[in-house]
Amino acid sequence: MSGVRVLVGTRKGAFVMTADGSRKDWDISGPFFGGWELYHLKGSPANPNRLYASQGTGWFGQLMQRSDDGGKTWEPVGNKFEYATVPGTHQWYDGTPHPWEFKRVWHIEPSLTDPDTVYAGVEDAALFKTVDGGQSWQELQGLREHGSGSRWAPGAGGLCLHTIVLDPSNPERMFIAISAAGAFRTDDGGKTWTPINQGLRSSHIPDPKADVGHCVHRIAMHRSRPNTLFMQKHWDVMRTDDGGDSWREVSGNLPTDFGFPIDVHAHEPETIYVVPIKSDSEHYPPDGKLRVYRSRTGGDEWEPLTDGLPQRDCYVNVLRDAMAVDALDSCGIYFGTTGGQVYASPDGGDHWSAIARDLPAVLSVEVQTLGNP
Repeated sequence: MSGVRVLVGTRKGAFVMTADGSRKDWDISGPFFGGWELYHLKGSPANPNRLYASQGTGWFGQLMQRSDDGGKTWEPVGNKFEYATVPGTHQWYDGTPHPWEFKRVWHIEPSLTDPDTVYAGVEDAALFKTVDGGQSWQELQGLREHGSGSRWAPGAGGLCLHTIVLDPSNPERMFIAISAAGAFRTDDGGKTWTPINQGLRSSHIPDPKADVGHCVHRIAMHRSRPNTLFMQKHWDVMRTDDGGDSWREVSGNLPTDFGFPIDVHAHEPETIYVVPIKSDSEHYPPDGKLRVYRSRTGGDEWEPLTDGLPQRDCYVNVLRDAMAVDALDSCGIYFGTTGGQVYASPDGGDHWSAIARDLPAVLSVEVQTLGNP
C-alpha cells in the first residue's frame, strides 16, 4: 500500500507527518530536537527508513542527526567536517583574506543509489561528502579552488550553498547553487566545477552579466530530463535545456518574479510550481493573498492556485527548501510557511488543505513516497 512521509524542519524542532495514499488523514510526530533549528531533513532514495537532519543553534553550533527507522528515533553522527584547505586561505568577496567560517549545514542531498553517501551544502559556501552514513565528512575542495571565490558575496541569508541537484543519468554530474555566487556544474564527481550562469542578469552586481555573483535561490529538475533545469533567482524565473550552458527567462505573466522555492511535477516535466512574494524587501504574498503559481508549459504561461489557501490578510513567506512533491499517481504538492502552516495538495495543486497550522516557522519540507506509487 502506498503512502507518504513529509519531513518538516522548523525554527524550533523537526516534525514527521505520515498519511496513506489518499493523503486525507495525517499523523504528526514531534517535535524532535525541540528548541533547535532544523535547517533541513531529507530521506535516502535508496532506503526509505534512512533519514538525515541538520540541527543547530547559535549557542551550541551545528550537529548532524541520522534515523534508521523513518524518523522514530535519531542518533548524532560524525559531526566533524574536515576542510580540505587551511582556514584563512579563502579570499573573501572583497578580495581580502578572512577565515572561512563554518556556520551551518543548509542542505542535505543523499545519493540516489547508496544510503551511506550524502552531500551537504554549508555556510560559508562549501560542499562536503560522506560515504559512511555521516560518520565522517570531507570537503570536495574543487569548488572553492575554482578561483572565482573572491567574487562570491553573501546574500541576505549568508554565503550559503543551499541547493544540490544530482543527475540520475550520470553519477559524476551534479548541479549546485550558492547565494550569492550563482549556479555551478561538475561533470567529474566534484573534482572540477564550471559556472553555469550565462543568460542570468542581476542588477545588484557591478557587471549584470558576470559569470558569477548572481543570487540564485533554488534549482529544480525532473528526473527524466537531466538537461532541463528550472531556476528561481533573486528576481526572474529561468530555464535551461542544455545543462546550464545557457538560461532564458520564463517569468511570463507572474504577478512578481521574486520568490524562493521552485519545483517540478513528478510525472509532468513541463509542469512547474513557484510561490511569488512581493519583492526582495517585502517577503510576503502580493496583496496578502497566498497563491502558488503553476505553469503547464515549462514557464511563460502561469495560473494561480488558490483553492484552500488564505486569500486575505496573509503575510507569510515560503523559503527555498520549503516545497516538495510526491510520486503518487496523482502528484501531491507540499509547502510550509514562515507562519508555521504546512499545506498539501493531493491533486497537483488544484485543491489545498493544511496538514498543520501552528508549527514554528517552517524552514524545509521534503517528501518521501512510501510503498508502490
